[in-house]
Amino acid sequence: MKRRNLIQAVMLLAFCLMLPSAFQSCTQAPHKNIGLQLYSIRDSIMRDVPGAISRVARMGYTFCEPAGYGDGKFYGIEPAEFKALCDKNRIPVLSSHTGQELPDSANWDKVMAWWDKCIDDHVAVGAKYLVQPFMGNAAYQSLDTLKKYCDYFNLIGEKCNAKGIRFGYHNHDKEFSTKLNGQTIYDFMLANTDPSKVMFEMDLYWTVMGGANPVDYFGKYPGRFELWHIKDKAELGVSGMMDFAKIWASARQSGMKYGIVEVEEYNYDEFTSCKKSLDYLNTSDFVVMPK
Repeated sequence: MKRRNLIQAVMLLAFCLMLPSAFQSCTQAPHKNIGLQLYSIRDSIMRDVPGAISRVARMGYTFCEPAGYGDGKFYGIEPAEFKALCDKNRIPVLSSHTGQELPDSANWDKVMAWWDKCIDDHVAVGAKYLVQPFMGNAAYQSLDTLKKYCDYFNLIGEKCNAKGIRFGYHNHDKEFSTKLNGQTIYDFMLANTDPSKVMFEMDLYWTVMGGANPVDYFGKYPGRFELWHIKDKAELGVSGMMDFAKIWASARQSGMKYGIVEVEEYNYDEFTSCKKSLDYLNTSDFVVMPK
């Protein structure tokens, strides 16, 4: 039995050595279920949408998160057509960044109609999540306005739920570094949004840059962070300022279901930076994705 195992091992090694592509597949770390926020390739995708989607898929990303929804299209492409393009490349749309600022009485109906169309388009593209990544400046200056945003997000979340999509909010640093009447904006939002209607996509990098610790929030508000933006100053793991291993140890507590890489600054070209970031996660033992 031992001799047979030895022969099989030698034959496998010989096969890998004879065929470079086969050798690469034998030694390459397995792909994990990790997506890419397409803002990471914002220049390239505007020049060639099909080519950019194809290159992202070939890197090994398993899904994508567009940031190019506008006028009823994704990067100028109809929802059904964009879905077909992503599905063809085996990199389906999981979530999407878009949104509208808090409407007033004068444009309320117009904004609600926009959301109805937007949600239907995201159903058509196959998205599971719809994420707003901004608020107007007034939300950072008035607790009353911030409360109105929370009520607004609860309403949009209810609309999304009715169509089978989860609504969420994506942070930047100001939600942590700004206090209103002694209350941190992010904490106020978590306390004043309905967990059944609003989930949070935590951007790990911007949380740290805002002076907060993601792990502390996972402990204080368990289960609220269904999506993560996995980000560093540039490529993942390079700056040394992000303790991803410690953060990942609390992934289950956070409620994380999907991790999404976003690269905003580059030491290389867009695609190389995104590939290096994915390689970092695929080869890190601490990265265990939910099943």
